[in-house]
Amino acid sequence: MHAAIPALLVTWQSYYVIIGSSAGALTGLQFVVMALVAEAPMPGGAGEEGVAAFGSPVIVHFCSAMLLSAMLCAPWPDGAYVAVAFDVCGTAGVLYLAVVVRRALRQSSYQMTHEDWLWHAALPLLAYAALLAAGLLMPSRPAGALFVVAAVPAALLYIGIHIAWDTVTYTVIRRLAQRHEGPKA
Repeated sequence: MHAAIPALLVTWQSYYVIIGSSAGALTGLQFVVMALVAEAPMPGGAGEEGVAAFGSPVIVHFCSAMLLSAMLCAPWPDGAYVAVAFDVCGTAGVLYLAVVVRRALRQSSYQMTHEDWLWHAALPLLAYAALLAAGLLMPSRPAGALFVVAAVPAALLYIGIHIAWDTVTYTVIRRLAQRHEGPKA
């Protein structure tokens, strides 16, 4: 059964080229956004704690999508290696989310809402756990596992885009409010 998995992966290569390219472009764009935000810092801004809690995970999610896409375009000699790679990446993602939650709880620049917890913790946890489950499912149900795996980088892209959009809109609204308040004497 493991020998059939590399043949199944070939049919997915165009999908992963698209997802991986998108992840790479969004990663680069995030660097540009961070550079622009740094040009006009806000008083009482998030600082290192906020970037670690809210900015870094976006890059990790985009890079995870890019890594998964590259892995799935590689010429794997045996499906067992693919399953192990999924399990390793899924486990790493779940462990990283524990770090993200700890950082979010420790930072003091922003009070997270229920929606924030959904997008910053629950949905990424679901994606990385699905990847781990797909690795475990791969030997017995390779075709189904590959559909689960295909959803993971797409989900990570959507999650990253949502978090980045929230961050940008929050920053813009906050700056506009400060501009309308005017300088304090």
